[in-house]
Amino acid sequence: MLGFLVRAMSRCYCIGQGRAGMVKSPCLVRPVALTRVPGRYLAHQESLPKLPVPPLKQTCERYLTALEPILEEEDLQHTRQLIEEFQTGGVGERLQKGLERRARKTENWLSDWWLKVAYLDYRMPVIVHSSPGVVLPRMEFHDCQGQMRFAAKLISGVLDFKTMIDNETLPVEYLGGQQLCMNQYYRVLSSCRIPGVKTDTVVNYAQDRRAPTHITVVHNYQFFVLDVYNSDGTPLTVDQIYIQLEKIWNSSLQSNKEPIGILTTQDRNSWGKAYNTLIKDKVNKESVRAIQKSIFTVCLDAPMPRASDEMYRSRAAVQMLHGGGSRWNSGNRWFDKTIQFIIGEDGSCGLIYEHAPAEGPPIVKLIDHVVEYMKTSEMVRTPMVPLPMPKKLRFNITPEIKKDIESAKQNLNILVQDLDVRVVVFPHFGKNVPKSHKMSPDAFIQVALQLAYYRIYKVCCATYESASLRMFRLGRTDTIRSATIDSASFVKAMDSPTIQNMEKVNLLEKAVKAHRAYTDMAIRGQAIDRHLLGLKLQAIEDLTSLPEIFMDTSYAKALHYNLSTSQVPAKTDCVMCFGPVVPDGYGVCYNPMDEHINFAVSAFNSCEDTNASRLAQALEQALVDMRDLLQQTPRAKL
Repeated sequence: MLGFLVRAMSRCYCIGQGRAGMVKSPCLVRPVALTRVPGRYLAHQESLPKLPVPPLKQTCERYLTALEPILEEEDLQHTRQLIEEFQTGGVGERLQKGLERRARKTENWLSDWWLKVAYLDYRMPVIVHSSPGVVLPRMEFHDCQGQMRFAAKLISGVLDFKTMIDNETLPVEYLGGQQLCMNQYYRVLSSCRIPGVKTDTVVNYAQDRRAPTHITVVHNYQFFVLDVYNSDGTPLTVDQIYIQLEKIWNSSLQSNKEPIGILTTQDRNSWGKAYNTLIKDKVNKESVRAIQKSIFTVCLDAPMPRASDEMYRSRAAVQMLHGGGSRWNSGNRWFDKTIQFIIGEDGSCGLIYEHAPAEGPPIVKLIDHVVEYMKTSEMVRTPMVPLPMPKKLRFNITPEIKKDIESAKQNLNILVQDLDVRVVVFPHFGKNVPKSHKMSPDAFIQVALQLAYYRIYKVCCATYESASLRMFRLGRTDTIRSATIDSASFVKAMDSPTIQNMEKVNLLEKAVKAHRAYTDMAIRGQAIDRHLLGLKLQAIEDLTSLPEIFMDTSYAKALHYNLSTSQVPAKTDCVMCFGPVVPDGYGVCYNPMDEHINFAVSAFNSCEDTNASRLAQALEQALVDMRDLLQQTPRAKL
């Protein structure tokens, strides 16, 4: 149960919103420093403050406030009594002191717990349930030559970004004037998740004495090791990478009968058992280790099913999230790999990333860098040195492994059929309209989501939006609870014929301000969700009985996020996407550009009550109606 509840809270991508929340972006492609700055990263990390433990009384009060819009009065009254006992009976104070002790002894009292409970202990498949995808703008190529040229330039761009990481010259990011923790950038390359029967692990080879110098390339379900550095440590040129990709393509013209990568789509317990079977064979073990150690993976995909221009992005989103099923590109992946770039022969491109090491912003920053890099023309002359043939990774498929592959295919195809994703480009306005009314774009969009949901279901629901804790050392995320008392007042009033527009505008402004205030509170480490989780885990660690507040149905309702949402802003005109975190919920991710907004909405077909297209349409309507309300109503005094 704990894993399920925490899972709902682990959808963590955004980096803060609005004016105080905007990351100050450095120039994307600055000349990469050739000289190392050893110790710079460590010095920066040590200068960051530690994550605070909020006051117990403050969290208890804010928890009750957060429950008001989503609970019946009777349930709320019962929870008030439990909270009172928790605070005054000594249990809460004892657990709080334990947390404060932990905070003094560790770099970050939450980070190890969070990695374990939110990701590594979670037993559902990483695809759909955990790993986000990113859809990039469609490319102009329509053949394998164009695909490989694009892939070669992309690989070169990622290696360019990697040089900044290796040399510790990555520009430090800021949020509200505060420096941010840069640790996640050092976790996403040369890393991989490893399955276990009960819990997983994450390995990172970047700091090894002999750091990896190869990437993995997958084509027609076959895996290849491609060395991307010369013996003198310089990266291969774009032309050299292209030549190597061509060799890979020509030696894997037929699709492998056994798509070994499809094993990584299984639930973690099944994959953990299959993994142990797979690596008993020495050849298999060496091949798997080569994939795990690689800097990143590039998947050269077959064309996806044809789609209309309107449906293209939605089709591309599922290719990024799961590959389309066993008949399409799902076998052309290793879903445990932290970063996999996906490039289709038809011009579709994007990536999927395994969520345990990082949130979305470092991934998006990498994308922005690579996209800018790909616009530049390469000045380096290609040395006429013959390069060795990339090594094809071999797998010995026993009857037992073949059975595991067949089982993985069946389960995958059920999940593929169940997921509904709609990617929408909202064309009417972007960040410009909320900003013109002195409103945070993120808060404006979140209030529109509340209105869209309320119009369909006539209730407010527990809503998750991730807030960055990177102001603190090793910070990950906390929850912005977007369903507030003020947002509930607005959505109930918006369609009422008896309420004047001026009053509706006032309620909208209050709802936007309340969201903005919650965001500021969250990014400063004063939100409620991670603190409550910490108190619960402290009780488990102390081997004491679990306090009543954590067994209360109100706590389960508070963590049942029917709306799991995230803003992932990027300079690139892309959108991130992910699956819902509960069976009857939605996943909503968005990238607000200046004059349009990219949305991805997901739901499960197996739930009769949810429909991704319906919510997407309701969201578009809510945004337009809110804009019209503001424009048609004389300005109230702020």
